[in-house]
Amino acid sequence: MSHPNALLTPRGRLQLAQCVVDQCWSLRRAAERFQVSVPTAARWAKRYRDHGPAGMEDRSSRPHSSPRRTATRTERRIIAVRVNRRWGPARIGYLLGIHPSTVHRVLSRYRLAKLAWLDRGTGRVIRRYEHDRPGELVHVDIKKLGRIPDGGGHRVLGRVAGWKNKTGTTANRRPGYHYLHNAVDDHSRLAYTEILTDETKETAAAFWQRANAWFQAQGITVQRVLTDNGNCYRSRAFAQALGPDIKHKRTRPYRPQTNGKVERFNRTMLEEWAYIRPYRSEAERVAAFPDWLHAYNHYES
Repeated sequence: MSHPNALLTPRGRLQLAQCVVDQCWSLRRAAERFQVSVPTAARWAKRYRDHGPAGMEDRSSRPHSSPRRTATRTERRIIAVRVNRRWGPARIGYLLGIHPSTVHRVLSRYRLAKLAWLDRGTGRVIRRYEHDRPGELVHVDIKKLGRIPDGGGHRVLGRVAGWKNKTGTTANRRPGYHYLHNAVDDHSRLAYTEILTDETKETAAAFWQRANAWFQAQGITVQRVLTDNGNCYRSRAFAQALGPDIKHKRTRPYRPQTNGKVERFNRTMLEEWAYIRPYRSEAERVAAFPDWLHAYNHYES
């Protein structure tokens, strides 16, 4: 939107028209003064004579009639496919024999939500939220991650050799799992993570005490914590670790999207650290984690 006091916006148009109509300037003189063409000066002068100052406002560029507009019946078919199947313009266009750009214009005209804004299971618009201040809510979760056997897994050795290396007969060759305990602030997305060996209640409680101390060192006072309904989070040990000043909230059963911020952090962590390149050992991957987490907290937007 243009600035209301800029040249030849409603205020400038009114001044131009008043010079021509009220002060009897010639069209050429007014056009030179306001740095426009003579036809433009004539157009605003005529509109001022016909409608007064109200005629200086912008008018819609929409045509009065659109004889080539998509038929109403076709628009309804497009909307029905979008609502029922939740397809994009390309798939809808292929099904109905319509160009995808036409489908996109119809969807935009009726302001149908983008697919990225919808829950694919229900078709409802996803409600997104963000707390106003850091510490009002911290999302906590555990991500189970398979360890890489010494010598590398299938990403280094190939599918067959990697599987043989992973499923060796001796117990010390079986890599097992690491458990990444994560805490993500809802407002700032600041994250604290530890790579631990289990997900017991004692481990989860001790992790939260260290995470809370870390957030306090960053100047964040945690008020509420949101977790899933895992056994470690329903334990007395975790409740004692939270203390009386931090309120504990749990997600609805079978609704991981309720804890979506930490779930999205888990995905980012896997894409940008765990699976970003083929590691030859778990120790190599673990050694790369602190640098990635530092970059995530300090350099990513």
